Amino acid sequence: MIPLSGLFEGDFVAQLFVVGQEDTLNQLAEKLAYHSVDRRVAKQDRPFEVLIKGEVFPGDVKVNEVGLAPMDHVVVRYAPL
Repeated sequence: MIPLSGLFEGDFVAQLFVVGQEDTLNQLAEKLAYHSVDRRVAKQDRPFEVLIKGEVFPGDVKVNEVGLAPMDHVVVRYAPL
């Protein structure tokens, strides 16, 4: 398990959450979104995307393939229309 810092775009509360090495970035996005969407961020019918150091990565990539280290910061947002 890897502890990460994350922010869902549009929220003002950063979260500390954990992901598994074999989790996909889609799973990472779902874990972070759980704490923000339908609470402080309006739910939308769009997929999520994950930004790491400002770069968007495909959702099917695994956490261990992008080189995330403990306490790295990620941003999750709704994909553009």
